[in-house]
Amino acid sequence: MTATPPAPDGFAALTAKELEVLRMLAAGHTVKSIAVQLDRSEASINERLRDARRKTSVGSSRELARLLDTQKIWDKNIDLAGDDSRNDDLHQPRPGGRKLPKGIIMMLVAMPLFAAALITMSDSPTQSTEAQSAADIAPQAQSPLIGEWSLDVARIPVNERPQRVTIAFRSTPDRKWAIHIEMVGPDGISRHADSTGAADGVAVPVSGTMNFIDSTALRQPGPNTLVMTLGKNGAPVSTRVYTVSKDRKTMTETIIWASEGLPGLETTTFNRID
Repeated sequence: MTATPPAPDGFAALTAKELEVLRMLAAGHTVKSIAVQLDRSEASINERLRDARRKTSVGSSRELARLLDTQKIWDKNIDLAGDDSRNDDLHQPRPGGRKLPKGIIMMLVAMPLFAAALITMSDSPTQSTEAQSAADIAPQAQSPLIGEWSLDVARIPVNERPQRVTIAFRSTPDRKWAIHIEMVGPDGISRHADSTGAADGVAVPVSGTMNFIDSTALRQPGPNTLVMTLGKNGAPVSTRVYTVSKDRKTMTETIIWASEGLPGLETTTFNRID
């Protein structure tokens, strides 16, 4: 099923009770277990879910719950003011930086990338969540994401431009994603980060010298798309959507920064180098 982008004001129209049910659904509960937890009837829980779907124009309750779960990172403000990694970040935003055009900000609410990043779920709110099979979440050798990519730094504003950023995606023998990132900041200092994990949304440790992140969680909604959520001390830092072009020569990185209210959004381009 193709995800339907939410109505621009749909999320704002959701009530606290509807949000409560959706967040429990995103956490893996069924309608039956939610009803028990909240001491309500299953009919009343289904009614809340129907109202939420109607307000947002999203056809599946679990799909809507997952979308809200992705956006919950926007409600947290990650304070990196004391972090000495500001000059060697993965395009970290800076106070007083460039502002987004109004049209881009409005697009966030119904951004198709979020719909593309969602795993297809059942319309039935009573159906339990099924674990993805290994074939669904394992990186395939033919995936256009596999390989090494270099950031097109010429498209980055001069005052924010790193000297070099490369990302390498590999498939491990046990069919997980191995990701290696190297970055040379504006100050010439080189740092790196490494992680290995399945595309199942479960956070795994990040090792290396990028001290503003310590975990990553992956989702792969399609062969040419990978969603990576980076965290620090259990709190989200940013979500990055990597999408490879049809000719497999370029890769777009869309970065959604964790912040209060509407998130910061950046888009960068990587070129294949192997």
